[in-house]
Amino acid sequence: MYDFLLTPEAREVRDEARKFVREEVSSDFLRKMDKDEIVYPREFVERLAACNLRGIRFPKQWGGRGLNWVAEVAAIEEIGCLGMALGCAFVMPSIVGEALNQFGTDAQKEKFLKPYLAGKLVAAEALTEPRGGSDFFGATTKAVLDGDHFIVNGQKRFVVGADGSDFFVVYCRTNFAPDAHKYQRISLLIIEKGPGVETEYHYGLLGCRGGGTGRLVFRDVKVPRENLLGELHGGALCFNQMMIPERLTSAAGCLGIWGALDIAVRYSNKRAAFGKLIRQYQAVNTLVADSITQLDAARGLTYMAARAVDEDYPNKRRIVSEAKRFATEAAWNVVNNAMQVMGGIGYTDVYPIERALRDTRLAMIWTGTSQIMNLLIQHEYYDEVLKQPYDRRHMDKDAMHPDEDERCFTDEDMWRHHTAKENKGK
Repeated sequence: MYDFLLTPEAREVRDEARKFVREEVSSDFLRKMDKDEIVYPREFVERLAACNLRGIRFPKQWGGRGLNWVAEVAAIEEIGCLGMALGCAFVMPSIVGEALNQFGTDAQKEKFLKPYLAGKLVAAEALTEPRGGSDFFGATTKAVLDGDHFIVNGQKRFVVGADGSDFFVVYCRTNFAPDAHKYQRISLLIIEKGPGVETEYHYGLLGCRGGGTGRLVFRDVKVPRENLLGELHGGALCFNQMMIPERLTSAAGCLGIWGALDIAVRYSNKRAAFGKLIRQYQAVNTLVADSITQLDAARGLTYMAARAVDEDYPNKRRIVSEAKRFATEAAWNVVNNAMQVMGGIGYTDVYPIERALRDTRLAMIWTGTSQIMNLLIQHEYYDEVLKQPYDRRHMDKDAMHPDEDERCFTDEDMWRHHTAKENKGK
C-alpha cells in the first residue's frame, strides 16, 4: 500500500512486516517448504509472535495490537511475497481469531485466543467437506449434543494446518430436524487436537506447500459444550462474519505478487536481445504496464474494502468479495506476465517465478471461487439497487424518446403503472 493511503500507525506496522520479510525468513527455509521438507512452519509463527506481528487488529487485552483492517492489509501485502503457505500462516489468526474475538466468551479468549496470538498455539479453520465444496450449509460432519458435551463424527478436507495445529474451529451439523432451515443447521465448535482427531491425508499440492494441508477425520470426539462458539445452531452467523477475513486476507495476500513483477522488471533492465535491453521493446513495455496497472487497481479495491469493514459500511460484504475476486485474478495475470517477460528462464527454478505461479493459482479457488464471488456480488448489488430508496438521478428520463412502459424502476412501479392504464381504459 502506498504511504498516502495509510495512517502513521499503519505505515509503522507495514514497515515492521517489510523488515521481518527481509531479515527473519531465509531463502533456504522457503526452499525446504516448497520441497515439503517442512510439514508446518511453526518456527515462522513463533518468530512472528516474537516480533508482535500476530493479531494486528485484535484487542490488546488478548495480545493483539488494537489496529484496524487497513493496517493489517498493509502488513499482509508485505508478507504475501513469501508465498501462499507462509501468507496463510500469517493470516490464519485473523480468520480463526475473528471467530474467537467476535463470538467467544472471555474464558474461551483466555484459553485459546491469548496463547494463539502469543504464538504458543497454532490453529486452523475446518470448513470444506469431501462432498460439499462450496455447498457449505450441506455440511455432514455431525456434533450430537449429549449432556455437557458434543460427540463429533465426520471429516473436513483442504484444511491448511491440519498438520501442525493445536486446535481447530469446525463447522458441524447440530440441528437434525428434517425441516430445519439451512441457516439453522450448523454450529461452530472449538475442537482440540487429541484422541479421535486425526490427519489422515496430507495433500500433494501444486503450490502452497509446507502449510500442513490435509484431511481431518473426527471419530467419536468428545467436545465440551463450553467449546461452542456463539449460539447453538448459530454457525451461519459465525460464517457470515468470518467470510470477511477469509476473503479480505486472500485479496491482501495476492498483492504480494509485487515480488514477481519486481523480479521481471529488474531482469528486463539487464537482459539484452538484438542489441538492446528487452525493456526497450514495446511488447515488454506493454506487459509491465498492464501488470502494474492491474496491481494498483487491486491495491485500490482492497484498500477500499478494508476501509469499508473498518467503517462498518452496509455493503462491505459485496466490496470485500469484489476485492477477493479482482485481486486474486489480477495476481494471476501479473505472475503470468512476469514469466512472459522473462521468457524461458522464468519457467525454470533458477528464479522463483514458477513457484509464485504455482502458488497464485490457488487464490482463485480457496475461500470461495471467483464464480462464487460473482454470485454474491451480483446478488447483493441487486438488493442495493432494487430494495433501497433511490435518491439519485433517474437517468432513464434523459432518453431521446422515453417510453413510459419501459422506464419503470421496480415491480411495484410497473404494477402501479399498468393498473392505472387499465383503470383509465375502463
